[in-house]
Parts: sequence; C-alpha cells; structure tokens
Amino acid sequence: MVAGVGGGWMGGGGCWVHRLSQLPLLVLSVSLATCKPKRSPSRQERRRESEGETELLSVKPRDLQTVMAPKRVGIVGYGHLGKFLTKAVQERPDLELAFVWNRTTSVLHGEVEGRYICENLENCSQFSPDLIVEVSHPIISEKYGPMFLNTADYLVGSPTALASQPVEDALRAAATSHGLYVPAGAFWGAEDILKMADRGTLKGLKVTMKKHPSCFKFEGELKAKNEQICGSEAVTLYDGPVRGLCPLAPNNVNTMAAAAMAGHNLGFDVVQGCLVSDPKLTDWHIVEVEVTGPQIAGRNFTVKTTRNNPADPGAVTGSATYGSFLSSVVRAGGRGPGVHLC
Repeated sequence: MVAGVGGGWMGGGGCWVHRLSQLPLLVLSVSLATCKPKRSPSRQERRRESEGETELLSVKPRDLQTVMAPKRVGIVGYGHLGKFLTKAVQERPDLELAFVWNRTTSVLHGEVEGRYICENLENCSQFSPDLIVEVSHPIISEKYGPMFLNTADYLVGSPTALASQPVEDALRAAATSHGLYVPAGAFWGAEDILKMADRGTLKGLKVTMKKHPSCFKFEGELKAKNEQICGSEAVTLYDGPVRGLCPLAPNNVNTMAAAAMAGHNLGFDVVQGCLVSDPKLTDWHIVEVEVTGPQIAGRNFTVKTTRNNPADPGAVTGSATYGSFLSSVVRAGGRGPGVHLC
C-alpha cells in the first residue's frame, strides 16, 4: 500500500503513477538523485580529501611529539632522586626542564645551566612550569604546596607530608584549577586498591617495609631504637597506623603514605604500617602489601604482594624506585583539579 501525495492511502488499484507524475520536477529529481548509487572515491580523490584534514588527525601516534608541546617540569630538590630526574627530563622528547631548586643553591652551580636555576621558590611561576615535582622534604608541601597548585599541577614526592591533616586539607582545597598528584612509587597494586576504595569495598590495608638498619633515616625514638640493633636478628621498629609513623620516618615511608591516599576510605588512621630493621638485608628493600576486601559467602577476599627492590646498604631509595618515579612524572598532569594517583 502506498501513501498518496496530498491524498489518502491508495491501494494497488489506485493510479499512483499519475499522482507521482504530478510531483514538482525539482522534488522528483532530488529523490532520484538520492537513490543513485554512490561511486567509491578514487585513490587520488581520497588523497586530496586526506590532505584537507586537520593536521593533528593525520598525525600517527609516533609523530605526536612533533605536534604536542613537551611538558615543562620544575624540580624541587637536588638529592640523588632530583639529580636523576633533572638528567632524565632533559633526555626525553616529551618533557622539558623548567627549573631546578635546591635548598643550597651553590650545589647547582656547575651542574645545572644557569637559566634553569630557581633561587627562590616564590618566583617559580616565572619559569612557566606545567608540573612541579617535589623531591626534597615534606616541609616543602606545607610551606609552598598551595602556591605551587596556583601555578601548575603538583606532584608530591614526599607524600608523608599528607599525614598532617591540616596539610592534606590545605592541598586538597588548593587543587581547584590544577591537580595534586601522589606517586605510587614502591606501592604495588595501587590502582586496584584505589578502585576498591572508590567502591567502598576496601576493608583492610597493611604495608610492611623491611630494610637494612643503615637504610633508615629516623627522627626521635625510632632513631635510638634502630641504632641499638646488633647481631643479625630482625627487629620490628613500628607496627600501627600510618599517621603516627610518617613524622618519625618522613624519608622512608612514602610508600605507606601513598597507600593511605590510595585507600582513602580508610585513610592514615586505619591503614597500617609495619617497619622492620633487618641486618641480613644487604641487597634488598622488601615491601609487602596485604589487602583485605569484602566478605563473599563468609570468606574474605585477600591479596598479598611482595616486592624485592635491589638496594645497597645505606641506600634510602631502592634502585627500581628511580624508574618508577620517572614514570609517575611522565603520567602526572593534565587530569584537571582534585587528587590523582600516578
């Protein structure tokens, strides 16, 4: 059955050809042209069309670095990790050194080009960084963190600073136009634990770190306890909430602080940290992560990982941590305001 133009429905006996002939010529020609099979474009035509595409869309992934500007990175701190990052950033085409700051500026002279030396962090915005990376001391985040976040994205290389509730609150409040980034570092499985925390299914999290006594840099009571270790027996120096441990070992337990940030539904007061000083560990830093999830049919979901990071006696940071931290620098930035794991 065919719908008549300007009339009702016409059955097979209706004169639909006569009605069709009364259509305006323009309408009929457009309809017939629409029904005409479309010819596939030739190779030359396709090439001409592609040449007219937006340049970025025609760029292959391996050529994107020639179109996208490299990320400008400011480095705060020039210890072992800061030196490594300064060199690595200048060797990568996707990164560009913006500035380097160190508490003792004279250390930089002769090692870093003068145009990159930032003598006063209050003036860091003059170097136009896209990302500021702290690898110095937790006090930097307390003093300069909010100012950094008003200038660029900020990667907290010493997340033990966040164990102070006022510091965490201040940085979260300042992360409104740029992002606050927390590196996973030696915290294996961080993304999965973050997903569990987001869903509220993370029920327990414990991080145990085992190192040679010479690899620890402590404050207060832990320093005295570690110095008294003799013989070959391992000694547990601390076993409790991560918040209480961070001020005592600010340079050693950044992994635990990252765990408390990833497991945000538990936080610094519920995530547990255990620190073991073991004279036998002359080749490794060992990090164990124990995760407890929800009960399923009366049985708990659990995961335990062990990470053996090559390290010599006296080394605060294991060898594999350098590459891991560089990966965090590469991943950090561009995700907008808020707190991000990288």
